[in-house]
Amino acid sequence: MFWHNFKYTVKTLLGDKMLIFWTFAFPVILGAFFYMAFSDIEDSEKLHVIDIAVVENTGFRESEMWKESLEALSDEASGEQVFCTKYVSEEEAKRLLSEKEIAGYFMLADGEPQVTVASDGINETVLKYVVEEIYQTEEIVRNTAERRIQQGEMPTAEFYEQLSKEVMNLVDSENGGIRDISGANLSYTIIEFYTLIAMTCLYGGILGMVAVNQNLANMSSKGKRVSVSPVGKSRMILSSVLAGYVIQMVGVALLFAFTIFVLHVDYGNHLPLIVLLALCGGLAGLSVGIAIAVLVKSGDNVKTGIVISVTMAGCFLSGMMGITMKYLVDKNIPLLNLLNPANMITDGLYALYYYDTFDRYWQNAASLLVFAFSMILFSVLGLRRQKYDSI
Repeated sequence: MFWHNFKYTVKTLLGDKMLIFWTFAFPVILGAFFYMAFSDIEDSEKLHVIDIAVVENTGFRESEMWKESLEALSDEASGEQVFCTKYVSEEEAKRLLSEKEIAGYFMLADGEPQVTVASDGINETVLKYVVEEIYQTEEIVRNTAERRIQQGEMPTAEFYEQLSKEVMNLVDSENGGIRDISGANLSYTIIEFYTLIAMTCLYGGILGMVAVNQNLANMSSKGKRVSVSPVGKSRMILSSVLAGYVIQMVGVALLFAFTIFVLHVDYGNHLPLIVLLALCGGLAGLSVGIAIAVLVKSGDNVKTGIVISVTMAGCFLSGMMGITMKYLVDKNIPLLNLLNPANMITDGLYALYYYDTFDRYWQNAASLLVFAFSMILFSVLGLRRQKYDSI
């Protein structure tokens, strides 16, 4: 009887056009809109090669560090080119700047670097920053060399090799030992697809709500027959809920397939963990629908509206419409997000995005399971207390 009801529920749920739209169509449509809205943002905001000029005076020609540094930053073959550099006279540099052919120009005057720009922008800021970094490194090299020579060392080839290593260690220590722990797929636009996954998981609550309603005597004809039949009510509800969960996971799989193979979204090396979190999130979403079906004494339309409202409110508070909202809630009302399943899903996905450890990820996955089983427990207690004067 369990599997018979399971198959019957699958057919019934798949025959509901409203459920098919919210479970399968809406996440895919929203994903397509996300792609159209955000696909060009990163390309438009990438740092492109900056046109600059260098005044090739005597001071610059005599400075090996400045020449080598700017040549390395202007090397097209390196794959990390920052500048497209023109070596010109001071008059020519002024002309190029006035005609806006360059972002700015650099020159050495009495050993001191000077940067001239026509306006304040990203390119101009990058030029100033790079010049300042090279100047600070030059100062470190000069001071270190003078100190070691005063200590009696001879400026041999070995001396300069050791000096180079010492300077690099000093530069690393001044940077505070910064280490890049971000994933290779680091992309802020993928956050929008993470929130889409969370929303899709929680929309499974509609499936859970409908599946349970079909077994309640005050909600459907089938529920009346279940109530008077000798078959265990818990077994019938369990098979219906399982059918809803399977359909929900098919919807999540369809979303993954669409975003990966059609939109070419790169989820990186953590895709199995993302899928695992989606499974936990789907169970949490389903449990919300079950609880609403059992505890709310209204019709299908009202319950559906409540599920959608709860889902969208949770997604809003977790940062779907702007990640700033998530930070505001975390700072001012942290308990709200601790109880928000949408936040648990997005926070777990952010943990994969930002951190090189999985502690926070597993904490969110466990929180989703605890939330799901708590909601199911409340629903079971609510069902045990339900009695009907007549059906």
